[in-house]
Amino acid sequence: MDSALSFSAADLAQTRFAVSPMWEVVTSFRLLRNDNPPSLHRRWADQVRPRVRAAGLDRGRLAALVPARGYLADFLTPTPAGPFPTLEGELDAIERTPAEQIARDLETLGITTRNPPGNPPANPPANPPGNPPGTTPAPLAGLRDELLTYWELALAPYWARIRGLLEADVFHRARQVAEHGSARVLGELHETVRWDDGTLRLVRRACALTRDQAGSGLLLIPSAFAWPRVLTRSVAPDPPQLAYPARGIGNLWEPRTTSTATEAVAGVLGRSRALLLAELDTPASTTQLATVLPLSAAAVSQHLTALRHAGLVTAHRSGRSVLYARTAVADALLCPDATDSPARTDSPTRTDSPLEPR
Repeated sequence: MDSALSFSAADLAQTRFAVSPMWEVVTSFRLLRNDNPPSLHRRWADQVRPRVRAAGLDRGRLAALVPARGYLADFLTPTPAGPFPTLEGELDAIERTPAEQIARDLETLGITTRNPPGNPPANPPANPPGNPPGTTPAPLAGLRDELLTYWELALAPYWARIRGLLEADVFHRARQVAEHGSARVLGELHETVRWDDGTLRLVRRACALTRDQAGSGLLLIPSAFAWPRVLTRSVAPDPPQLAYPARGIGNLWEPRTTSTATEAVAGVLGRSRALLLAELDTPASTTQLATVLPLSAAAVSQHLTALRHAGLVTAHRSGRSVLYARTAVADALLCPDATDSPARTDSPTRTDSPLEPR
């Protein structure tokens, strides 16, 4: 099936980009439900899947709302309020979703409001339309906690890296709009998307995307986990959303720390702390770090505390342990080439040059 989304001058004027944490939650969780994830994400999936299963998230509400294939509940990806919304802001928007839309999405998934996802049958139906302030629709009870847990286990330790990739994509395409116009940018998003005389055409689609199904404008959402396809959301009166693979995802999980940068940082922070930061190219616990470095667990803990206070690492609870991850500031110190230059484009999407329509 092919789709055609028509554009007026007003629609073009209201076309914008946004980096959405919830789109990354949904697409990454679906990827983990695949026993054989794409090779470009396997390193991440191998680290994260055991944590997600240990937390029981593979059999809870989120698992029911994000099946391995097919329809995704539209209310999980609300319209971003700005270019860089926070996860908390998007979770608040989910909880403000009208009960009718929630019921409609659940029905499409084969879930009823009397049998909330991931729970035994319950008597109370969804809240009345308009969801009173401070309340959560019954089918969503507990979902926010699951989403926050998943974020902490699967995405927060890697967010500096992921967000850097997504922001680089937005800045690149914004520059392309300024230099070449919107038509060229829309035509280069993905091999299944092309711009044709005032219409955005999507080929080989499982569902239609037309202007009468959605509001005005268009929201373009770069994603680290949507590859190899584009995903859409069309819920009137919201603007339609199109999530597409970000540039450079083929290099997202490659080791980035260089020995030259580590030695330079060691001259400022000391060798032990520089080695710790270098090892945190992949998030790790105190015990894991003490195993691979010539430091005791107590010394690792002391150094991590100092680095955390300096804004160079963050801590994320994972069951009984704590995972430590580098911040964007630390990445800038240890990976100057990755942070000072645009994202590389030798990835499966190859959006650095015009794509021939198929």
